Amino acid sequence: MQAFARDPDDLHPEEMPGRGQKHPSGSKRPDAEILLAIADLVASGGALPAMFEELAPLLRELINCNVVTFDLYDSAQDIIVTHCWKKDSQLVSWTTAAVDKSPAGWAWRHQESATIPDVQQESRFAGSLGELRTLGIRSYTIVPISTKRHYGALGVGEESQEGEFTGSYLERVARWLALAVENRQLQGEWQEQHDRLQSLVAISRELSSTLDLEQLIPLVFANMRQITNYDYARLMLLNADGRKLEVRAVDPPQSAGSELGKGRQIPLADAICSRAIETRKVTFHDRAQMDKFTAPTINEMRAEGMQSLCCVPLLMGRRALGTLNLVAVREKAFSQQDGEYLQQVATQITAAIHNASEYRAVAQAKDRLVQEKKYLEGEIRGESPDDIVGKSAALKRVLDQAKIVANTDATVLITGETGTGKERVARAIHLMSSRRDQNFIKLNCAAIPTGLLESELFGHEKGAFTGAISQKLGRLELADKGTLLLDEIGEIPLELQPKLLRVLQDHEFERLGGVRTIHSDMRLIAATNRDLIQAVEQKEFRQDLFYRLNVFPLHMPALRDRREDIPLLIRHFVKKCGERLNKRIDFIPDEAVAAMMNWKWPGNIRELENFVERSVILSENDVLCAPLAELRDEAVRRGFSPEVTLRDRERDHIIEILRQTRGMLSGAKGAAVRLGLKRTTLQYKMQKLGISRRDYLD
Repeated sequence: MQAFARDPDDLHPEEMPGRGQKHPSGSKRPDAEILLAIADLVASGGALPAMFEELAPLLRELINCNVVTFDLYDSAQDIIVTHCWKKDSQLVSWTTAAVDKSPAGWAWRHQESATIPDVQQESRFAGSLGELRTLGIRSYTIVPISTKRHYGALGVGEESQEGEFTGSYLERVARWLALAVENRQLQGEWQEQHDRLQSLVAISRELSSTLDLEQLIPLVFANMRQITNYDYARLMLLNADGRKLEVRAVDPPQSAGSELGKGRQIPLADAICSRAIETRKVTFHDRAQMDKFTAPTINEMRAEGMQSLCCVPLLMGRRALGTLNLVAVREKAFSQQDGEYLQQVATQITAAIHNASEYRAVAQAKDRLVQEKKYLEGEIRGESPDDIVGKSAALKRVLDQAKIVANTDATVLITGETGTGKERVARAIHLMSSRRDQNFIKLNCAAIPTGLLESELFGHEKGAFTGAISQKLGRLELADKGTLLLDEIGEIPLELQPKLLRVLQDHEFERLGGVRTIHSDMRLIAATNRDLIQAVEQKEFRQDLFYRLNVFPLHMPALRDRREDIPLLIRHFVKKCGERLNKRIDFIPDEAVAAMMNWKWPGNIRELENFVERSVILSENDVLCAPLAELRDEAVRRGFSPEVTLRDRERDHIIEILRQTRGMLSGAKGAAVRLGLKRTTLQYKMQKLGISRRDYLD
């Protein structure tokens, strides 16, 4: 290769030795084995100094050289840092040199390989080559370590002036080494970014824990010190007229007694940080720039040996609240990345300061929200759940499954026809769970207009939309630590379904018009009378949301599928309605029970309850007077085929009432009133059913 015989800038790259590869005669291992060991070492991911120390003997064994050097470029100081290992694997030196004073710097700058055939005679790079001369090195080859980035150079030296090296091997190792250095540099950059993000998260967590600024700022400083290596820090806030800056916090606390200590006020015009407030950008100042200021505060900084200053503005919209100032005794102590990180910290500090100043208004809003929460809880808890009535096998299966899932936090999807008691089962699951002492919040998705459903679910901030005159908590927030029932969930509009899916996945959401993420530890129970699978097929319901809801499905049987429970339900509703209407019903005719058992009840339990309530209202004494004719009329209207026994039982029931009234049809105590019929209608039914006087006046 071309030697450094001329000026380095006149050098040209040459090919590696072409007279054949030179293998060490004393080598006990094949080259391929050594190369494999080098590749494994480079890929191991260890620290660079340790890797260099292990790589040096392998490279000497492969190339049969006396000295190996690893030269890395330090961008912060614009120098070449050299690590040199001699034949006994001992670290000879760890030296630095300017880029233009080192052969490695020439190779790094020009990205070319070169050889110095006689180090002893080379007049250039005297400082860098002095160590090699001391070691008796004559020939020296240097190869750049580069990918798309340029990191430095790899050098090998031989005591013989005629030393030749296997060029392909040396360049191959240099390429591997470049990849290793790049990988570690990227890992370091990633780790720095990760540490900054972690610090920002920690600061955010601390700032959200209290509104006391005096407690917050020391915690912020502690997190900043782990990322930014400063010596002194000051938080300075503008006073009301914006003409002076007051030192509100200092770090370390021992410096609080100085002129820059806590409580000191400085005219804004004399403060070097005023530039950051004016430009609304992070500003960096070195010693020369600080010398241009003659204010007492700058003189004190000079006396303390300060060399670097970083000023970060605290901005709230268009308004500046002050600055965060960091000072170091080292030159160029703060990088652009430090400035970006500090600006994010300053944004959080600004928000904390603003929150503290608005504390009184927030406290008042909180009182209103507490009252609203109590109102909602009272509204929801005002109706205590009734016991689930029934002993049928179909109902027992549902209750057994509900008991199994109750003590988990799994999402439950309750399906079934309208009026089958889906909400009752949801309440039962809540009362059997570990959340029984917390809120049971319900929301009927079909009963609220689409435009208001999102606000009801997630809540909203003041001013989020027209009419939002105050902050409102959503049902998701009220259900924290408790259970949320979303009834008729199949009616949720498609545009709202992705937001609900996010809540189910992350248990996080934001209020409408808000930026703060709210965490809700709630257990979700959904109910619907729709066929959600069909809705998914028709693109009316999101498939991913359906799978999130369908973790533990429960299907409520229709009342016609559990007819054996009807007598129990009748007695239950008679008692409940009687207490509410201040009536006492002691006798329920068998024919009424039989008629109700034979009815299909398309409205299920809700329809049965309404029918029984109507019967209690019509009853004038302690005997239930059920308007059974309505069932038959409804059957005709719906096109049902009335069962034969229903006609017979209706006839028997009318005869029984006529016996009790001694044949009196009209009047306040007549049979027509007790049956809930008109006199003419009763006469028509008696004629149609073949009821004569001898049937009830025997």
